[in-house]
Amino acid sequence: MTNPIEHIESNVRGYSRLFPTVFDTAIGSQLFDANGKRFIDFFCGAGALNYGHNHPGAKQALLDYISRNGIQHSLDTVTTAKVNFLKSFERLILQPRNLDYLVQFTGPTGTNAVEAAIKLARKQTQRSHVIAFTNAYHGHSLGSLALTGNRYFHSEFYGARNNVTHLPFDGYMGDTDTSELFAKMLSDGSSGLPLPAAVILETVQGEGGINVASEAWLKRIAGICHKHQIMLIIDDIQVGNGRTGAFFSFEASGIKPDVVCLSKSIGGGLPMSLVLIRRDRDTWRPGEHTGTFRGNNLAFVAAAAVLQHWADPTFESQIQERSEIVQAWLAKVCDQHASLGFQRRGRGLIWGLDVQQGEFAGKVIRHCFANGLLIEGAGADDQVLKLLPALTIEVPLLIEGLQILGSAIDAAAAERPQAVVLDLSAGQASPAFMASFSAGATGQ
Repeated sequence: MTNPIEHIESNVRGYSRLFPTVFDTAIGSQLFDANGKRFIDFFCGAGALNYGHNHPGAKQALLDYISRNGIQHSLDTVTTAKVNFLKSFERLILQPRNLDYLVQFTGPTGTNAVEAAIKLARKQTQRSHVIAFTNAYHGHSLGSLALTGNRYFHSEFYGARNNVTHLPFDGYMGDTDTSELFAKMLSDGSSGLPLPAAVILETVQGEGGINVASEAWLKRIAGICHKHQIMLIIDDIQVGNGRTGAFFSFEASGIKPDVVCLSKSIGGGLPMSLVLIRRDRDTWRPGEHTGTFRGNNLAFVAAAAVLQHWADPTFESQIQERSEIVQAWLAKVCDQHASLGFQRRGRGLIWGLDVQQGEFAGKVIRHCFANGLLIEGAGADDQVLKLLPALTIEVPLLIEGLQILGSAIDAAAAERPQAVVLDLSAGQASPAFMASFSAGATGQ
């Protein structure tokens, strides 16, 4: 389908290139374009729609709120919508997990939460340096961009890399425990690493390629931070909100970060971003960090509605059931394509299939789109197919989506050039092949 607004929209557009159609309606885990074609959603707004499109509870709550002329814009004044959201969040999320955090509302996107968290850490500790990790993704405003690893997003003209060191994430150096490197550098006055204000990390790196930190590694990093009075910030913007099975991605490790960044699905599909701050770390003065849209009342209403899922004691087990279906399917695919070296990794309902080549992954994504499945790539070269279905996706729909993905992988594999095995002693290489080989070897 031709893009009718291509002539007026900036070249920076991305997802409209990946999914070249005009979408019209959506419900649950299905979208429909203007021609009525159906798509199963394994993309979920890059993690902003953990509870699906047009969640019935959120939709009804919003219709009721708007019809009674509920406040829409309020800065950080108190509204009934804000009160209801915070009470729900405290009752359903914080109290059952024995977490005593204060809530700061920032601008409505994830990078706003990261900027606020880093700013607070520097203010609170009176230090400026920050530790991030290889393959990290924390946003595109200048402070967050300095923490983001992928060089595609960087330009030296931005001037956004000051006071940040990227250390190797868990597993980046194979079996080497990279937390030991961090500890060693902090203990060595000649390492060149200043005592940082904060460490920021994703427990599962989403855009970085679905790299999963072990519980042991997270505990060691938390212990190092505690020893040196470094603020530990967990970026749960994409992998929080139930994406890894529990509401917070760090719950299984038992750590309690100083600061947690939440956005994407916390707004029930509407823009909202917040920072959770340990009480003794909240050194803000009134109005010291602000923003016009830090009080999105419509998002408060939608968020309070979708949070009701966490009142259901079986909700986490339902996520686990779907996770096991995905894991079993991925294991089968890796076995079927063992010669191609596929790898799988993930937790909960965020999984990656590393197909080793971005070009191959791109072919799979295009085959999926043509056959009614939305999925994107991740990793340094977009070589990881990222499975991000809604936590609430119906099991038959999940299985159908996996079948479409499987067929797309088979189709892309069939298009893959076959390796040529040469027996030069027998003179089996054709003159044409040898000519092309020589041209490639000489760079012609």
